[in-house]
Amino acid sequence: MDYILSPWPWYVSGPLIALVMALLLYFGKTFGMSSNLRTMCSIMGADKFADFFKFDWKSQLWNLTVVAGTVIGGFIATHYLSDDSVTDLNPATVTELQHMGFENPGATLVPDEMYDVEAITSVKGLALLIIGGLLVGFGTRYAGGCTSGHAITGLSSLQKPSLIAVIGFFVGGLIMTNLILPLIF
Repeated sequence: MDYILSPWPWYVSGPLIALVMALLLYFGKTFGMSSNLRTMCSIMGADKFADFFKFDWKSQLWNLTVVAGTVIGGFIATHYLSDDSVTDLNPATVTELQHMGFENPGATLVPDEMYDVEAITSVKGLALLIIGGLLVGFGTRYAGGCTSGHAITGLSSLQKPSLIAVIGFFVGGLIMTNLILPLIF
């Protein structure tokens, strides 16, 4: 029973991702989360306000199953397949996070200091959500897709722009983690 609650090992989840990608490539489809936002905005009438949303959104309805699968899969994983184990972080990382004000680094999937209801309703938390959301939205449009689209679909189909975008995502993540996050907390 303990095996069922353990995270799936890479040799199970990795080939499953590869299988899904092979099927998508075979059927001429691409995968990515940010394109779903465009589809949902178009469905709700955003095409009346901006030309960006004027496209055949009905051809992208299949991709909304990715959103539904993410929500349903996340629910199943956290409620039925999780053993509530603590994330095994490097002791140096734990010390750094504690110096920044995080009380129990690794004790929860995401830190309460950033994602608790009280944190996101504070002025600082709300500002971080709004600014972060705008930066992520701008970045995905500027890069022509999101991390999942470029890293999974783009790299598996050997697209050079996706390789450049993924390198940029990693560099941006390193800058955020090592330079900007310590200034915020």
